Amino acid sequence: MEFIEYPDREMLMLRLASCLQSDLGQALRRNDRVTFSVPGGTTPGPVFDILSDVDLDWPRVDVVLNDERWVPEDNPRSNTALLRARLFQNRAAPAGLIPLYADTPTPEDGLPGLIDGVSAHLPLDVVLLGMGVDMHTASLFPGADNLTAALAKDAPPLMAMRADGAGEPRITLTAPVLRAAMHVHILITGAEKRAALERAATLDPAEAPVAAVLADAMVHWAE
Repeated sequence: MEFIEYPDREMLMLRLASCLQSDLGQALRRNDRVTFSVPGGTTPGPVFDILSDVDLDWPRVDVVLNDERWVPEDNPRSNTALLRARLFQNRAAPAGLIPLYADTPTPEDGLPGLIDGVSAHLPLDVVLLGMGVDMHTASLFPGADNLTAALAKDAPPLMAMRADGAGEPRITLTAPVLRAAMHVHILITGAEKRAALERAATLDPAEAPVAAVLADAMVHWAE
């Protein structure tokens, strides 16, 4: 793990966006298409705003969320809606979206088709993750119903996930898919999350799921 501390959040967002642009640019020079996985939530919003206007060959970039709540896009908790509003704008508007939601009653019902869509774009080239104070990342939550299976080396690319702290049922990329990415970045802010990250580095992924991806990750932090 490489830990980078920034003097403030504005500098963090600017430098992280620059790192992601560089990683994506390198991947585009090697491959016809590249896959970029990103988190939902509000924290990465400023990074998305910056990235949306950087000079990349965006029509060759396919974007997939780390995880999604099982809600339609018109729901205010939809991560897909956030992506459309913050990342798929300006120069990045032509980027492709790999869906993590289908119009089915449960994530299990939609999994087969979604797995096919994701599998066609693996391995991931660049991953940006977040982390909660409970040390979850993507929708790999401590105590979640399918956590053990999602951490396993032979896990499928996507799994449904339910946990007490998750709210709605979720669908998530699994640990082996995230670990296999060429570049892994983790964005965290605040003293509480820094303390959680330091604790996670000493724990098993079953207790601190983010530990499953820390070994080769670059962590970006500001107070």
